[in-house]
Amino acid sequence: MSDAPSADVYVAAGSNVDAANNLQRAARELCREFGRVRFSSVYRNAAVGFEGEDFLNFVAAFRTTQAVDEVVGRLQNIEGLCGRERDAPKWAPRSMDLDILLYGDLVCERPGLILPRPDLLKRPYMLGPMAEIAPQAPHPVQGLSMQQLWARFDRDAHPLTRIELPLGE
Repeated sequence: MSDAPSADVYVAAGSNVDAANNLQRAARELCREFGRVRFSSVYRNAAVGFEGEDFLNFVAAFRTTQAVDEVVGRLQNIEGLCGRERDAPKWAPRSMDLDILLYGDLVCERPGLILPRPDLLKRPYMLGPMAEIAPQAPHPVQGLSMQQLWARFDRDAHPLTRIELPLGE
């Protein structure tokens, strides 16, 4: 066991290629890699930035003593298990996209990693499930809880549809 301090980590998952199967596989792999994982509901939303099938999304939460770069590496491995190719275009269909939203209260900006993830405040499929799973979690830059940030969000302009999809089983 590591003596490193533990961090609460929140990860957004999304897919629009064999989405239900890929989300369920990613959830199983997250549990295998990180132990006890909590999941938000699964939501359907339109593709953003390109024409394509709707995405299915959820947010996962877990505690870890792993360094942020190790967590990123493990998430990339899970993406690969779900068929993601590392050189795929950014605005294109995705078999799996796993993005760290928050890693404890870490604030950093470097190539390949910006925390907290800027999209968290812009994308309903990240912020809505995040507010569901951790309503009192503070945003390390905004100083507001996820619940407060979600209450301010223009939900009518960005509809989400909750769907039933078992995760982590």
